[in-house]
Amino acid sequence: MIKLLKRLKKYIWMVLGDIAAVACNVFTMMYLPKYMTSIVNEGVLQGNIEHIVVVGVKMLLISLMGAAAMVASSYLSSRAAMGLSCDLRREVFKKAEEFSLAEFDRFGAASMLTRTTNDITQIEMVVMMFLRLAMMAPMALVGGVIMAFSTSLEMSKAVFFTAPLLMVAVVVISRKTIPLSKTMQSRIDRVNQIMREKLSGIRVMRAFGTEGYEEERFDRANTDLLSITLKMNNLMMLMMPLLMFILNFSTVLILWLGVGQVEGGTLLVGDVMGVIQYVMHIMISFMMLSMMITMIPRAAASAERINEVLDTVPAITDPQHPQQPDQRATVCFEDVTFAYANSDEPAVRNISFEVGPGQTLAIIGSTGSGKTTILNLIPRFYDVSEGRVLVDGVDVREMTRADLRSRIGYVPQRAVLFQGTLRENLSYGAPNADDEQLWQAADIAQAKDFILEKENGLDSEVSRGGANFSGGQKQRLSIARAVARRPEIYLFDDSFSALDYKTDATLRRRLAEITADAAVIIVAQRVSTIMDADCIVVLDDDGNIAGKGKHRELLQTCGVYREIVTSQLSAEEAGL
Repeated sequence: MIKLLKRLKKYIWMVLGDIAAVACNVFTMMYLPKYMTSIVNEGVLQGNIEHIVVVGVKMLLISLMGAAAMVASSYLSSRAAMGLSCDLRREVFKKAEEFSLAEFDRFGAASMLTRTTNDITQIEMVVMMFLRLAMMAPMALVGGVIMAFSTSLEMSKAVFFTAPLLMVAVVVISRKTIPLSKTMQSRIDRVNQIMREKLSGIRVMRAFGTEGYEEERFDRANTDLLSITLKMNNLMMLMMPLLMFILNFSTVLILWLGVGQVEGGTLLVGDVMGVIQYVMHIMISFMMLSMMITMIPRAAASAERINEVLDTVPAITDPQHPQQPDQRATVCFEDVTFAYANSDEPAVRNISFEVGPGQTLAIIGSTGSGKTTILNLIPRFYDVSEGRVLVDGVDVREMTRADLRSRIGYVPQRAVLFQGTLRENLSYGAPNADDEQLWQAADIAQAKDFILEKENGLDSEVSRGGANFSGGQKQRLSIARAVARRPEIYLFDDSFSALDYKTDATLRRRLAEITADAAVIIVAQRVSTIMDADCIVVLDDDGNIAGKGKHRELLQTCGVYREIVTSQLSAEEAGL
């Protein structure tokens, strides 16, 4: 928590202004009881109306000054707290951008969302309360003690009886709330995770009729969160009546101690009222500190989770002395082996191949054989466990990620569109592309016709996730986005699966026209998509290369490839 609070130095002028405003407000709080004592002793008891009016006007002016100080304090503390939360969200987002896929696998999307929203909001609330209350409480406590003891030492002894009771209550309840706060955050993560899965998988859920099962799963997570929240809130609710009891007990104790002095003539009624006010300020200061103590554990748990993100060192970083490639449009795998974290077996083993300018390399194999894994190693989404991946003659670990990825046009297996316009989506990787280039890319990707059917053309809206386009349209738009970039290397991860055979063939023919100087790597399930590739890499179920060569060569030499071909094509279509 302290580590995150250090970032408040950026808002030091707001913090200092808040302290000054709080000090001004405490000053008014200390002087109001003194004036009230003066009104009772010298005005009411002596019938001096003029004194009552004069002192009353002074009280009014001081009250207005205190109100202005409170408004200033609220404004400055809010600005500082919200500024801190804004900075934290920015830092977490920037850190997430640096993460490799391994870090995303570790944290999970639901947890990252909770940390960026709920956890940072908790810290914002505590910082705001800290600047408002924690600054005021010590000042009011010290001021109240001084004023109370200077008025009546005997009655002020009540503080020595009630303050320890208050502190014991706060400590006991706080020790109970700290572990509950940490547990609550993990329960929120679980609820968010299930909700995210339910919303993203709504079609599958309805198709299989598992609404009841999903409701039960969500109810279990929601009930777990409810139970831990109730425990937390019950402790918090216990705190307030307990504090009020101690507060009222201190008032009774002061009256009991003061009544004898009033009867003996050593103390005036106004002094008793003043001491009660000062002791109230003292006890309220303890209450404010106790409120902070009950809020800090949950914020500390949130701070720990945010620091976990900010302190994570990404597995993939840029080299200190990056190399500049002296080749163009080449990809080479040299005896590459890769295993995912916490995996017992490698996903791919001993992979070697090379593809150069104007060449197309295809990768095919059964589901889970490691085709997508190989593709993810090229833009360095993961780093290899053994061997080397070379792009343009340089190991990808010796290049900056920005330089490496600027050479690549990547089309993922699952087409992703961003909310905005078609123009913004197609120019995502080529921000300087003009309309002519975007239309050309759309034409090559066989997306031009349905874009023209839209009333606003390239300015047509794309809803969140591209929900207003079909699967095939989203796939073609994803391909057009990569084409618009005109990269050296094209990576297609089963990017033609949603296209019919005619569109597939036309699109690949048009792609060939613009990739004469580029390297193309295609991961595919359909044999018809890769039959004309210059080289086909066939993977077996264990992630090994079962065969490598052209279509006709593999039909004769690779049993795995021949089995895949015969399962999809007739003997005449396959060329057998």
